[in-house]
Amino acid sequence: MPKQQTEEFGWPPVPRDRSNLPTKANANPTADDVDFNKIWPTTDVVKQAQEYVKQALSQETYNHSLRVYCYGHTMVSQHFRDWIISVEGSFFETWALTCLFHDLATTPENRNDTHLSFEFHGGFMALQRLQEFGAPKTQAESVCEAIIRHQDPGETGMITRLGQLVQLATEFDNMGFQPYLIHEDVIKQVVEQHPRLKWSSCFAKTIKAEIEEKPWCHTTVLPTFAEDVAGNKLMAPYE
Repeated sequence: MPKQQTEEFGWPPVPRDRSNLPTKANANPTADDVDFNKIWPTTDVVKQAQEYVKQALSQETYNHSLRVYCYGHTMVSQHFRDWIISVEGSFFETWALTCLFHDLATTPENRNDTHLSFEFHGGFMALQRLQEFGAPKTQAESVCEAIIRHQDPGETGMITRLGQLVQLATEFDNMGFQPYLIHEDVIKQVVEQHPRLKWSSCFAKTIKAEIEEKPWCHTTVLPTFAEDVAGNKLMAPYE
């Protein structure tokens, strides 16, 4: 794979244990202006993906996906600038596609369509659809892998930059984890543009439904997942 494609589509490896993250003491997040319309990519593939996903997702899940994009964009812009040197446009396009598709398989229709855990089903859906929308195979594969592994935290091995970013940004919005990475003023701006609509209780119910319907599912590796989502203290003031 050419090095340029590796970089622009988020493939380079980072430690799964997140030892590459700034610590609470040295993160120093700033209150940047976050205007979604200015930071969201408007490429043809993103437009097609957005139209497709918006028709399938509930408003609650769609808003969550866009918040995840904003938080991830902020994390990269403030803490991982080296990830996007010379590839900023392609990286954030790939990031937008990941955010749009990452919870697509949590809908009742998509959950009932397969025995697969939702992360795997969603990854495979993204792999197929994005290539139909004109995305390069390498880009679609990066999105697919990130979605499959977005609920796969751990202490050993490596993960792609894109995979780590979707873990960090979804954990931040869902559970309030790593709160020191994002300034409170950024949260306020993002929630104003994409309201939570009682997301914590909504997604906790979805988690329980996935486990009830598929007791073998990958979500069971996170034993307190639903409780952590429902008890998200960081986002409670914005519900």
